[in-house]
Amino acid sequence: MELIPIGVIHSPYRVPGEAPHQGRFSDRTAELEIYPQFTEGLKDVEQATHLIVLYWCHLARRDTLQTRTPFGPKIRGVFACRSPSRPNPIAFCVAELLEVKENRLLVRGVDALDGSPLIDIKPYSSDVDSVPGARIGWFKK
Repeated sequence: MELIPIGVIHSPYRVPGEAPHQGRFSDRTAELEIYPQFTEGLKDVEQATHLIVLYWCHLARRDTLQTRTPFGPKIRGVFACRSPSRPNPIAFCVAELLEVKENRLLVRGVDALDGSPLIDIKPYSSDVDSVPGARIGWFKK
């Protein structure tokens, strides 16, 4: 298996403690820079209001299988939470697409650290991607 980054994320978050726990709740903007060999794949992307952004948590630990979440002291398995530290530190967020300038996408709602390799982007659809009533049993707001 081989992952090829399609670009890089330029964000205001430089170190792990600066990023929000969920990018969706942040009003900060970030730029997704798409590498030139992949820019043809951006055709019609401006028609999406939101994007699923898949990226590699390049500063995360890969030997962590259990961790504490920001929501309590209890230890959880990494597959039961959204910790960036995990065997394959692939992360995703749903970001609002604000502007497209050639190979650069300005988005809001990304929690990635600056320099994170961009793995893929896909248009988000509330009709297809939203599951009403979905929940995490241990998570209570």
